[in-house]
Amino acid sequence: MSAYSRTRRRATLTATAAACALAVTLAGCSGTTKNDAANETKEKAANATADPDAPLKKNLKIAFLPKQINNPYFTILDGSGIDTVKELGSTGKEVGSSDAKASSQVSYINTLVQQRQDAILIAANDPNSVCGSLKQALAQDIKVVTYDSDTAPECRDAFINQASSEEIGRSQIQNIAKQLGHKGEIAVLSATQNATNQNTWIEFMKDELKKPEYKEMKLVKVAYGDDDDQKSFQETQGLLKAYPNLKGIISPTTVGIAAASRYVSGSSYKGKVVINGLGTPNQMRAYVKDGTVEQFALWDPKKLGRLGAYVAAALVSGQITGAEGEKFTAGDLGEYTIGKDGEIILGPPTVFDKNNIDDFDF
Repeated sequence: MSAYSRTRRRATLTATAAACALAVTLAGCSGTTKNDAANETKEKAANATADPDAPLKKNLKIAFLPKQINNPYFTILDGSGIDTVKELGSTGKEVGSSDAKASSQVSYINTLVQQRQDAILIAANDPNSVCGSLKQALAQDIKVVTYDSDTAPECRDAFINQASSEEIGRSQIQNIAKQLGHKGEIAVLSATQNATNQNTWIEFMKDELKKPEYKEMKLVKVAYGDDDDQKSFQETQGLLKAYPNLKGIISPTTVGIAAASRYVSGSSYKGKVVINGLGTPNQMRAYVKDGTVEQFALWDPKKLGRLGAYVAAALVSGQITGAEGEKFTAGDLGEYTIGKDGEIILGPPTVFDKNNIDDFDF
């Protein structure tokens, strides 16, 4: 190498080092981190001003990521949401795994970010595990809406709650207590151990049981069926064998209540053990009509999916930012007001029994 070449090479290296040093001083030589970008995006959103009169944008890409695909509840919910997205002139789709694991959701979130979706709607299987990937979505200015089950507020723009969590949890105890005459041992058959909505409802159930009118009732076990039909069926069997004095099972998950009802309907426990919780009319109709189940509750998942589509489109269009007090109209569902921490409540659940179950088809 000539002296000239060596001199030129040293000059180039020196210039590069100086440029990097300057970059470090200003913003870091390697640039901002993903978390920094996510925080910057959330800060911009917090300072953004909603324009309720802004038209809904068309040709958006909106994806639904349920707790698991092939779950009848989410099939109805996401199907309604996708249909609504199409009505609004955009493209919707459902993606996800057949298991209810948070790790499975993470890989799908990452793919949706790479696909540059305009909005992601997710029913989180874990409040924290998906946050890293969701923050990356926010950093790319992708709107994130949680539905059915929430994450930490900083990981999304808005949360659509089926109904007040307190109302759902307390009503589960109130309903089964009436059936049991406020006496006896009960158990809960939940979904996954980390499901945000399930755990919140269960905490309100436990708090409700502390009231004097439930002094002769006892919660003996919280079991987890992982929103898997066969495991929920087996957990029901295990509960009834482990607690011979069990008088009732609350299953606040559509997979769980259907599996529990199926087991009880074909056993000697039919008519002796009360099954209550949250289910869809089409899943539960046979069990109501054969006397296995007297009543259960749920909101309309079609309306929840429809609301989700409107919220996502409104966020992308700038009609709302997710701030408390903002109002927007969700088509034929009417006007909604955003509550604390970006929560939007669909409305109170419906109680289904033999008198009204044939009025519903979902």
